[in-house]
Amino acid sequence: MKRALVTGGSGGIGAAICARLAADGLHVVVHANRGREKAEAVVAGIIANGGSAEAVAFDITDRAATAVALEALGEAGSIQVLVNNAGIHDDAVFPGMSGAQWDSVLDVSLNGFFNVTQPLTMPMLRTRWGRIINISSVAGITGNRGQVNYSAAKGALHAASKSLALELASRNVTVNVVAPGIIATEMIAGAFDAEAIKTLVPMKRAGKPEEVADLVAFLASEQAAYISGQVISINGGMV
Repeated sequence: MKRALVTGGSGGIGAAICARLAADGLHVVVHANRGREKAEAVVAGIIANGGSAEAVAFDITDRAATAVALEALGEAGSIQVLVNNAGIHDDAVFPGMSGAQWDSVLDVSLNGFFNVTQPLTMPMLRTRWGRIINISSVAGITGNRGQVNYSAAKGALHAASKSLALELASRNVTVNVVAPGIIATEMIAGAFDAEAIKTLVPMKRAGKPEEVADLVAFLASEQAAYISGQVISINGGMV
């Protein structure tokens, strides 16, 4: 049974990804930062549906703590599918953005990517099979007002993913980015009303977390073995 780690797996999109990967027969490690109880709830739902999962909690911005946690996970077998889904936003127009707002957003999305992914690449190379899927945002493609920090982090993640894909391709390890648009989760519940969504999205609706999860599951499968270094947006035709 292949093992998958989904960072930020207790959130709306993360939970859907965890459930879908488990349904596809993977053992899923559901990660949370401080909300371990939410991760445990996701695990309980997976197990109730006949899947295999476990919960972990650690701060991906803490490089030493992340290394310890990943080493412990590796004792049960290598992680072959990694979904870097953890991310935060702390919005402000750039002239009023604080250094703390800039640092915190980049720390999770970009440094967190390094802290989790770098220790897991060598085991993937040894087994000559791996899938690294980084969850980004349409803001990393088009930019967005009030999100210079978030757009910068996601745009850098796109570039890092393309470079890493080149490094790992010869060992059958793929690296791709999924960049969602407006997805119906708690995170965007207060940000977009129905009329705003109809204006912004040609399909006139928000996407479903399960639709993002379906794309991630495909990229994690054998069928996607020849897809690497790509930024695939799922946004209802926004861009």
